[in-house]
Amino acid sequence: MRKRVAAAAVLTLLLSGCGATGTASSTKGSQSKMNMQEAADRADTILDETFASIKPPVQWTHRYSMPGDCYVDRERSVMTIISAERRGGFLGVLERHWKSKGYKLVATSPNGLAANFETQDGFQLEALIGTTGQAHVSVTTPCVEKSEVAPPTSKPNGPDYSKQELPAPNVKSTFWSSDAPLSS
Repeated sequence: MRKRVAAAAVLTLLLSGCGATGTASSTKGSQSKMNMQEAADRADTILDETFASIKPPVQWTHRYSMPGDCYVDRERSVMTIISAERRGGFLGVLERHWKSKGYKLVATSPNGLAANFETQDGFQLEALIGTTGQAHVSVTTPCVEKSEVAPPTSKPNGPDYSKQELPAPNVKSTFWSSDAPLSS
């Protein structure tokens, strides 16, 4: 479990260009007027909209909300099993939604199981699907004015694993968990 989390963190840092040093992108002028709580709220809105775009819906839980020196990371993990046959389709749903919002594709992984996007105002988004079919979606805010940061207020649509070890995905979906290939 720790190796998977560490690998995901390294992939996130490599693909997003935002490291633990608080060097999140801060080139946009409007960001300097935002504090960390306001940025976290915007990250939560991006995540809420992203999960609302997934049809049929998947069950998710908060993973972490981690403030850095001048940025905030928010992550949600999908508890619905995403079969090998549906993983590309799942990422495709996220990519189409993010592109429709005007977000820019920054990088994809060679295996097609991770994608990074950036919003016009410097928020960095990542979608990653692990080997067990568990998807993780995170948002890293740009560097903003330091402030206290409250936990997310969105309620998971299933058990909340935010304060315990995350189990493997355990929710079956007739669509997302199906082994049947997607038809063209």
